Amino acid sequence: MMKVEKLGQRALQFTEVAVLAVIAVATVIAILQEIALMVGNREVTLADLLLLFIFLEVLAMVGIYLKSGRLPVRLPLYIAIVALARYIIIDMKAMDFWEMFAVSLGILMITVAILILRYGHTRFPYTDEGGAGAEPPISRRERPEP
Repeated sequence: MMKVEKLGQRALQFTEVAVLAVIAVATVIAILQEIALMVGNREVTLADLLLLFIFLEVLAMVGIYLKSGRLPVRLPLYIAIVALARYIIIDMKAMDFWEMFAVSLGILMITVAILILRYGHTRFPYTDEGGAGAEPPISRRERPEP
């Protein structure tokens, strides 16, 4: 039974790495396509730069996952904020008040979620699967005098 579990874990790990490799290669191809489009148009717009930034964040997310084996929840939230900002920039003229308000409210809600996550991570640090975790940060009052 133990051998089957190890085989299953190995298959899952291989699948994760394979999918991450596909995501990384597809992202690099998308970056190159966007650069070719900018060169062809002989123009770089803010929307183009924001799209490149989104691609860069996706690559960073893949790198962090490969290095640590964990995916920080905040990274996709940052990507979502940039994507919504890009959406506003591209379609601003075609959007009515309520659409603009809804997208802006979405950005605000994601930002509040990020702040809550950051507070939770500092106030209640993660523990690993074995129950051991990082020491909570030392407050100013608890720091030893130099």
